[in-house]
Amino acid sequence: MFVPKRVFFTKGVGTHKHELTSFELALRDAGIEKCNLVQVSSIFPPGCKIVSKSVGLKKLSPGQITFCVLSKLASNEPRRLMAASVGCAVPMDRKMYGYLSEHHSFGQTDTTAGDYAEDLAAAMLASTLGIELDESLGWDEKKEIYRISDKIVKTTNITQSAIVKGDGKYTTVIAAAVLIL
Repeated sequence: MFVPKRVFFTKGVGTHKHELTSFELALRDAGIEKCNLVQVSSIFPPGCKIVSKSVGLKKLSPGQITFCVLSKLASNEPRRLMAASVGCAVPMDRKMYGYLSEHHSFGQTDTTAGDYAEDLAAAMLASTLGIELDESLGWDEKKEIYRISDKIVKTTNITQSAIVKGDGKYTTVIAAAVLIL
């Protein structure tokens, strides 16, 4: 079975006249350019441990097939604010799976995009745990309900934002949850 035992979060930004090269530079900034990335959907594996980026990077080898939940966005439109974010929600019962979510947007700050991605992951986990939520509640109010429920132990996000310069170059932002087997 290919069930990851560890995960780490990373982010990056890259700028170049070619969009693909700006993506490569964002991967370098995040430290994951040497891997063959395979995007997967949104499940945080049961029993998976969150480790630091530095610990996670030591477990990777050049050319390795590496599974990740990746959010990315690129633009060359001058003064365009953009963000890429990955949210995470981990259940109290570590034998259960949690959720990872990817979100990318124009016009959102780090905080706004990060809260949204975190809320997406938490809402998906809450729905599997039978926690009912009023969707009109704000993120802080939802966090309090999650905390009171004693079913969700942790929510977090990693977010990278940037403003595109006016020089005609592409800027790419990425955020990733990198899964380690």
